[in-house]
Amino acid sequence: MNEYDSLRVQRILSARGYETTETLERADVIFINTCSVREKAEQKVQSFVGRLRKLKSRKPSLKIIVAGCVAQQLGEKLTEKFDHLDLVVGTRGVGAVGDLLDQHERNPRQQVHLPEDAPEDTFQEQDLPGKLSSKVTAPVTIMQGCNNFCTYCIVPYVRGRERSRSPGRILSEIQALERSGVREVLLLGQNVNSYGKGLTENTSFVDLLRRIQKETRLLRLRFTTSHPKDLTQELMEAFAELPMLCKNLHLPFQSGSDRILDTMNRKYTSSDYLKKIDQLRTICPDMGLSSDVMVGFPGETERDFEDTLQLIETVRFDNLFSFQYSDRPLTQSNGFSHKISREVKGRRLTHLQALQAQITFEKNLSQTGTLQKVLVEGESRSGQGQITGKTEQNRAVNFCGSLSEVGKLVTVEIREAFSHSLKGRLVS
Repeated sequence: MNEYDSLRVQRILSARGYETTETLERADVIFINTCSVREKAEQKVQSFVGRLRKLKSRKPSLKIIVAGCVAQQLGEKLTEKFDHLDLVVGTRGVGAVGDLLDQHERNPRQQVHLPEDAPEDTFQEQDLPGKLSSKVTAPVTIMQGCNNFCTYCIVPYVRGRERSRSPGRILSEIQALERSGVREVLLLGQNVNSYGKGLTENTSFVDLLRRIQKETRLLRLRFTTSHPKDLTQELMEAFAELPMLCKNLHLPFQSGSDRILDTMNRKYTSSDYLKKIDQLRTICPDMGLSSDVMVGFPGETERDFEDTLQLIETVRFDNLFSFQYSDRPLTQSNGFSHKISREVKGRRLTHLQALQAQITFEKNLSQTGTLQKVLVEGESRSGQGQITGKTEQNRAVNFCGSLSEVGKLVTVEIREAFSHSLKGRLVS
């Protein structure tokens, strides 16, 4: 989602004559888009902004903007700490960056822009970002915010309550991306299952998926993120119903302990989660699954941690995003007692990641000898005449081939498996 917001800013500034540069020293504007979900990310932001002080002193005309979740969270505290900052822009003010820069040119003073709400951006085809990370795949935000208020999560406080974009504007953006060469779209939202809230027309997330299937010619469609409590039978069946929708789901479980899940306010149990996984695999036996998991939540015992390991072994995820709990301001868990020591959290995370690494390798190894449909994205990082793409299950595959295959679905025989990728031979 931050990548998507940064691309929005890029297109806004491009319309004003700005061009991107990879060199900080050449920049006239430095736009820093931030995340505050993890403590480490926030620390990195403040460290980076601090290092820009010398650059600003050498080039006073330089404009430095901090935007996103850290900006929303800290607001004026950022300008008090960093007097070389020009603009602080909250999560709902990103679309106003161009106008704010214009105002700053006329009246050069520090400004904090934290609107409580923002009108939906009026998408125009000429507003498409000029430089996607891949010309084959692209993100499209369909909603923002979250109403769940998990006790550890800062998102509802910095992204606000759930707000959905109209399906018409989403379709217009996807169709324009298609015309620019995009073949796969990733729909974004803090909880896409809740899509439709606040819209004047009665529509659901599955309704949106069906419209995209009917009204576009994409080769593939993915989405993230889903909340287990809102994963409906209708959405599960959409994986079998819609050919465009990849057999791939990111479904965070966070903990395998029912006691910890309750304290997290996740509103499901481990058995609820496992039941939905069974339903998914009944509908789509080849479903690729990834998830988020946290270790060291306040009060987590060794037994709670063992429950988490057991869930991982039961599900056998294709990939897992794992992290240590960290206190976040504004959240309930920030005030919880029985905090887990850094040493214990580190040990648990190392153990968990070793288990998942073995499972991921074994899952990759099971693909050898199979034929896989791969959407070619570009040249492989390894070079050597290889190109790269992903399977429906989001596994990276490298194989020898021509760049003329970019943007096409090709069949690849999997010959070798590694920890994070597969290697194959182009069949057709």
